[in-house]
Amino acid sequence: MSVEADHLLRNPAPRCRGGVPPFTTQEVAAHQSQTPEWSVQDDARRIERTFRFKSFATAFVFVEQVARLAEAEGHHPDISFGWGYVTVSLQTKKIKGLHENDFIVAAKLDRIAEPS
Repeated sequence: MSVEADHLLRNPAPRCRGGVPPFTTQEVAAHQSQTPEWSVQDDARRIERTFRFKSFATAFVFVEQVARLAEAEGHHPDISFGWGYVTVSLQTKKIKGLHENDFIVAAKLDRIAEPS
């Protein structure tokens, strides 16, 4: 894990209450380099990653971990899952774009998904 991504892991996701602009394309690119497994979607307004698992049950366990992290961070992604996969989509809905909190949660999800 890079030093920059480690920085994301050490910080709580700041609560975004609106009234701030979403990240610019350049800011998104800089942060995305810290979470390279995540793809930038919707004109740099959303990031997404599909995690792969060996079964439905292990995918479901990961969904539960995502839910616990989302509650702890106060930042709730869109999640879809099925046999062997979980797709997580992050966006700060109050600003209709991306903010630092999206990348912090992405880095923490990457860490949770790492094989032990």
